[in-house]
Amino acid sequence: MKIALLLANAYGMGGTIRTVFNLAGGLAERHEVEIISLINHREKPFFTVPEGVAVRALAPSREWTQRPKQPMVARWREKRACGTVPKSEQERNGAFNSRTEYELRRYLRGTDADVVVGTRPGVNMLLARWAPPGLLTIGQEHVNLDNHQHDVRDAIRRYYPRLNGLTVLTEADKRAYEEYLPGRPDWITTMPNGLPPGDYPRSTLENPIIATAGRLTPIKQYPKLLEAFAVVAEAHPEWRLRIYGGGGNEGALKAKIAELGLHNQVAIMGRTKDLTGELAKASILAVSSRTEGFGMTIIEGFSVGVPAVSFDCPHGPREIITSERDGLLVPHQDVGALASGLLRLVEDPEERRRMGEEAVRTARRYDLPLITERWEKFINERLAVKTADTAAAA
Repeated sequence: MKIALLLANAYGMGGTIRTVFNLAGGLAERHEVEIISLINHREKPFFTVPEGVAVRALAPSREWTQRPKQPMVARWREKRACGTVPKSEQERNGAFNSRTEYELRRYLRGTDADVVVGTRPGVNMLLARWAPPGLLTIGQEHVNLDNHQHDVRDAIRRYYPRLNGLTVLTEADKRAYEEYLPGRPDWITTMPNGLPPGDYPRSTLENPIIATAGRLTPIKQYPKLLEAFAVVAEAHPEWRLRIYGGGGNEGALKAKIAELGLHNQVAIMGRTKDLTGELAKASILAVSSRTEGFGMTIIEGFSVGVPAVSFDCPHGPREIITSERDGLLVPHQDVGALASGLLRLVEDPEERRRMGEEAVRTARRYDLPLITERWEKFINERLAVKTADTAAAA
């Protein structure tokens, strides 16, 4: 089977891109796989392309200062808005314009893929609108339904029913989509992100380091984490907090660090291609997000034996962490409770080790071969339904 995975920009860095590359690698074990990117802003992707996977871009980004000279008609198209994708989605992601819509239509008309998988709302909408009738189309959601803007939700209601299937990351989001798009019982499934095979290092759980990871954006609520860590730092000044990630307003975060007097104990580490290797240097993973689409960082921390302390925020963490077994879930938005949870594991190395062992067992549920098998099963089920529907209509 030939499977195509559509990304807005496969050449950047982000959680969705990383997990799609992982999935591509898993599927490539038994299938022909290609990753199609609407745009590219550099010659090569940031992440390592899995063996056996082809990657190509449909159009160079307008923001790429070193891109080759483009034809006049192409430059004219890319200045025009994409007619299918709602305004807020276009503002959030610069991959959508009239040119990329045109190029994707051309690709879909000519592809020999058996199934094409979209990976964000705008891509899913373009796929739903322009895919030819014989092509199996599956949308993939990495963001909770409630987190989408109203115009995106309206477009989801309009376009998503044209897809042959939809995957979401959590059971909570599956219920939300089933209520929003009723009458499609087998059309949607929960499909967590997979953890690639590999020899992962194990944390000794002895380093006085708390780690967190994700883009430096308001949804991660790093200022609240800093306030919680300040309590830890006062009681145990030898402990450090490392924040892995980029983007967003780094200046504001540094100002908060200075305000709390934590400049010697908190480090913004920037982006890394080896997050599991970095997490293995820590003894605790902290999650302070307002909401999580899934919580891949938790899985990666668990894979190296690091227990998590997390707000019990909507969706992801509560479906991964079993509180008191492989980590701690504390009341959502309660900074004092987050501080207490961190202190508890800081001060009890035996409990850290016990939870770390359980964390490794939890991570095995997300091994990529298991998730790949679930993808293959869902694709085959949706293909059978499509074939039956086509035969019935003939």
